[in-house]
Amino acid sequence: MKKYSICLLLSVITGIACFFIGYAITSNHIRPEHAIPDAAYETEKVTENQVVINQEQVTPVLEQYYLVSETGYLLVFSEDQSTICLYTNIPITDFPETEQEKLREGIWFSSMLEVYNYLESYTS
Repeated sequence: MKKYSICLLLSVITGIACFFIGYAITSNHIRPEHAIPDAAYETEKVTENQVVINQEQVTPVLEQYYLVSETGYLLVFSEDQSTICLYTNIPITDFPETEQEKLREGIWFSSMLEVYNYLESYTS
């Protein structure tokens, strides 16, 4: 019984020693200040007042998109109706007759997501 207690004690001491050796070896790699010598790390704290101020300064960009059929295929133009934003390669014949008339005249959308949702509802 005495031999078992000595073996158990040596195993516990060896385990503790291995734990501390492993910690000593890896502790230098865990700390970021040891990763790059003489490196300065900056942190930024944003207070609630700064967030509100920044939100007031940001002005939302409101853009509209114009979906129209040209040469039998649908194109998406920007608000000025001269800049092409998207070539769809979707033929107008994929749409019902009532929608084809609207597409020949052109449909306005307030976001590109609305354009995608509209096209997906008729092409899927």
